[in-house]
Amino acid sequence: MIYYDKVTKVYPDKSIALEEVTFGVEPKEFVTIVGHSGAGKTTLMKLLIAEERPSGGAVFFESSNIHRLGKRDMSKIRRRIGTIFQDYRLIPTRTVYENISFAMEAAGRGDGEIAADVPHVLELVNLGHKIWNFPRELSGGERQRVAIARAIVNQPDIVIADEPTGNLDPENTFEIVRILRKINELGTTVLLTTHNKGVVDTVGGRIITMERGRVVKDDKNGRYVL
Repeated sequence: MIYYDKVTKVYPDKSIALEEVTFGVEPKEFVTIVGHSGAGKTTLMKLLIAEERPSGGAVFFESSNIHRLGKRDMSKIRRRIGTIFQDYRLIPTRTVYENISFAMEAAGRGDGEIAADVPHVLELVNLGHKIWNFPRELSGGERQRVAIARAIVNQPDIVIADEPTGNLDPENTFEIVRILRKINELGTTVLLTTHNKGVVDTVGGRIITMERGRVVKDDKNGRYVL
């Protein structure tokens, strides 16, 4: 489904974020990408949603070279990808319901679908009782669970989780990982970036290790080794 083909990314200041990176991700896989800060993990995710362009190589979604698509076709692909960020990116002046419904409205979903699906997805992340709260009234873990609900409400094929537990305590970290595993078990491909050893050991499965912009290890049954 996803394929990075000899991808290099050099920023204007000449810093090299990625160098000749090649790997693929199959449908319904759970892939954890690990590495220290600056290893290139976030750049990989930004390339997949076309927030960045490669300096060399190509990123494919199915048979499409993402960075050769027009705006309309790229918008269609973005609707198939749900994204979770470390800093939540919730709209502070909107309730939990409104934050999630906004994502549905952007995808062209109707009022009836929104009214049915928002409560359902909040139950999935154990936040049905917070539906009318504002982000400022939530804990960090709750905000991240709202962000997950927003990412999955349109039933994407892929969920990108870029350091989603970076600001959370161990208890909330475990809960976020549990939800991501549940999403994957329901058939969604998950790409998780992290440098948290506890997260990696909990998730298990395939681990891609990055160092200074290169893939140095790709283990189907990996452990955290850096």
